[in-house]
Amino acid sequence: MPRKKKSETEEKIEENIIKDIEKGGVPEEVAEKEEEIAEEIEEKFEEDLEKKAEAESTLNEKELEEKRKEVLEKAKKLVEKISEGISTEELKEKVKVKKRTDMLVPLEDYVKTGIYLGTRVVTPSLKPFVYRRRADGLAIFNTDIIDEKLKEGIEYVSKFAPEEIILVCKRQAGWKAAEMFSQFTGIRVFTKKYPAGILTNTSLPDFFENELSIITDSWLDKNALHDTFNVKKKVLMICDTNNFPKGADKIVIGNNKSAKSLGIIFYLLARGYCKAREIEADIPDLDKWIVEEEEKKIEIKTKYADARYGV
Repeated sequence: MPRKKKSETEEKIEENIIKDIEKGGVPEEVAEKEEEIAEEIEEKFEEDLEKKAEAESTLNEKELEEKRKEVLEKAKKLVEKISEGISTEELKEKVKVKKRTDMLVPLEDYVKTGIYLGTRVVTPSLKPFVYRRRADGLAIFNTDIIDEKLKEGIEYVSKFAPEEIILVCKRQAGWKAAEMFSQFTGIRVFTKKYPAGILTNTSLPDFFENELSIITDSWLDKNALHDTFNVKKKVLMICDTNNFPKGADKIVIGNNKSAKSLGIIFYLLARGYCKAREIEADIPDLDKWIVEEEEKKIEIKTKYADARYGV
């Protein structure tokens, strides 16, 4: 801290004291005066220091308060601008409408095909995609996530040429839609039975190499899945709530047990793939992919088999 400059009076007193000392001593009056001046200087210094400290603290508090008021005022104006002429309910409705317009198909199509219906079993990997459970215990997929995963699936499949992909669907409910998918995309499909070793055994006459396998259900199509893993190729897996997507490079979520649900999945994959790869294909409307009569025949056949074996 810089030394405080002395006043003229203090300098004169100091000079007189020095002269008196040189003459042979300091008079008692002068010594008392010196003490008084020293005390006065010390008090004044302390007083000035307190004032400066107080002023500095007060100044910072005032600045903070002004800034706080300024920020609050800006926030208030921003809220007023956003909410001007629109209610919270209207905002929510607008968000819903935007989501629906961005979907691959209208929400009603997802609902009517039952793609959102899972099983009573939910694996840990699929749990994040489950919205809730029904009263009967069935898990319900989040339709927004179903749509997003289908978009990701379309983008991923479109990176491969038709001759590099195979679709495997052993489940009877998906045969019709799988055949239609193959017809319009040119992708090779295996329904009913997958010929074991066709991707791994080079000595087989029908051996061939692929780059991507689309697996409809990892439980039923496990042979094709294992072969794909063995040759270290890519996997796109359609996963219901009871599937384990371990090892899959990309997943599409949804009901993989229903003809209507598999119909909409294969329809959207085919439509998106043909568009991305610029394949000219007259793809029929969704209704052609989800024929209810086909599902009813399968249901009747299953019930007959169950009754025959006493199930």
